[in-house]
Amino acid sequence: MSAMFRSLSVANYRIWFAGALVSNIGTWMQRTAQDWIVLTMLTDHNATAVGIVMALQFGPQLVLMPWSGLIADRFNRRKLLIATQSLMGVLALGLGLIVVTGVAQLWHVYLFALGLGIVAAIDSPARQTFVSELVPDSNLSNAVALNSASFNGARLIGPAVAGLLTVAVGAGWVFLINAVTFAATVFAMTLLHTNELRVQPRAPRKRGQLLAGFRYVSHRPDIIVVLIAVFLIGTFGLNFAIFTATMATVEFHMGAGEFGLLSSIMAIGSVAGALLSARRSRPRLRLVVAGAALFGVSCGIAAVMPSYLSFAVSLIFVGLFSLTLMTTANAYVQTTTKPAMRGRVMALYMAIFAGGTPLGAPFVGWVADRFGPRWALGVAALSGILAAGAMLFWLIRYRSLRVRYRRGVVPHVQVHHDGDGRDRDPLDRETATREIAIIEATR
Repeated sequence: MSAMFRSLSVANYRIWFAGALVSNIGTWMQRTAQDWIVLTMLTDHNATAVGIVMALQFGPQLVLMPWSGLIADRFNRRKLLIATQSLMGVLALGLGLIVVTGVAQLWHVYLFALGLGIVAAIDSPARQTFVSELVPDSNLSNAVALNSASFNGARLIGPAVAGLLTVAVGAGWVFLINAVTFAATVFAMTLLHTNELRVQPRAPRKRGQLLAGFRYVSHRPDIIVVLIAVFLIGTFGLNFAIFTATMATVEFHMGAGEFGLLSSIMAIGSVAGALLSARRSRPRLRLVVAGAALFGVSCGIAAVMPSYLSFAVSLIFVGLFSLTLMTTANAYVQTTTKPAMRGRVMALYMAIFAGGTPLGAPFVGWVADRFGPRWALGVAALSGILAAGAMLFWLIRYRSLRVRYRRGVVPHVQVHHDGDGRDRDPLDRETATREIAIIEATR
C-alpha cells in the first residue's frame, strides 16, 4: 500500500474510517441545511444569526475543555464515542422533526445548536485521540491526515446533496437523514477488534489532573505558538458558512444548490491538502507557517473575485491551504505530546480551534451585514497573515531562525529533533544559540 494510505492497512482503522466517512457526509449535510434555513427561512438573510448558531454550536468546547479532555484521558474512548455519537443522532432527529412539521423557530435552532455543541465538546477530544489506539505511533501522523481527508471528502458530497434535497424535499429531511448516518459510526465502533486496540495510558485518579494539561502546555512553547496561530485562523478565518452563504446569496444572487456547491468545490482543495499531508513522514512547524500565510493570501484573492465561477475556483486554494495548515498543526500537537496527556492537550487544541467561534463568527457575520461579504473575507485574509507573522516572530526571536547564503548550494532545509519530536538547536549547544532551522539557498 502506498505511503499516503498506509494506515488503511490496519483493519481497525479501515472499519473506523468507513463509519466516520458516512457520518461525516451526514454532518456536512446538516451544517449546510442548518445554515440555509437560518439564512433564508427563519431570517431575512441575516448573517449575524448564522454566526450566533455557529457560536452556540462551538462555544461549549471552550467552556467544557478542562473536563472533556480529562474524560478522554480517563475513560474508555470507544464506549465514550458510542455514547456521544448516539446522542448527536438523537439531536439531529429532533431538529429534523420540528422542521418537517413546520413548527421550527429561530430559537429552536439555537437550542439544538447548543445541545449539539455540548455533546460535541465531549466527543471531540475522544475522537481526535482515539486514532492513536487504532494505528501504531509511526502511522499516527498519516492517520490524522486521512481523518482530515475523510472529513473533507465528505464535504465534497454532503453540501451538494443537502442543496439538492433542500430544493427537492425540504431541509427537514436532511436532518433526518443525518440522524441515520450517526448509526454508521456507532455500528463501526461495535465491529472493532477490541483485542487489537492499542489502549493508551490513562490519567490517574488524583488531585490536579484537571489542570495538568495547562501545566504541560505551559512548558511547551512550540505548542503554544501553534495554538496562537490556530486561534487566530479558527476564530476569524474559518467561518466558511458565513463566507459562502453571503457571497452566494448577496453578491451573486444564487440559490440553495449553488450555495451547497461552493462548499463541495472548496472541499476539492481541502482533500488535496489533507492527502498531501498524509504523504509526509512527520509534521513540521515551517509548514504551519507557510500554510497560514498562503491561507491569508488565498482568502484575499477570493474576496476580489468578480463572478460566481471565479470565486468558486478561488475556494479550491482556500481549502488547500487551510487544510495543509490545520492538518499539520493537529498532527504536530498529537505526535509530540505524551500519550497520557494527549486527551487534555487535544481538548485545549480543539477548544482554541473551535471555541474562538463565539467571538469570531458573530463579528464576521456583523462585518458581512454591515460592509458586505467581501470585507468579511478580508478579515479571514488578515487572520492568516497575522498567524504566520506571529509564528515567524517566535521562530526568529526565540529560536534564532536565520537565513544563510552559500554560493552554489542546492536549496534545502535542515531540522533537528530530540526524542519527544520537538525542534532543537542543530548547532553547537555550547553557543547557546536557539535555532530550529538553517535555510540555505543559492546567492
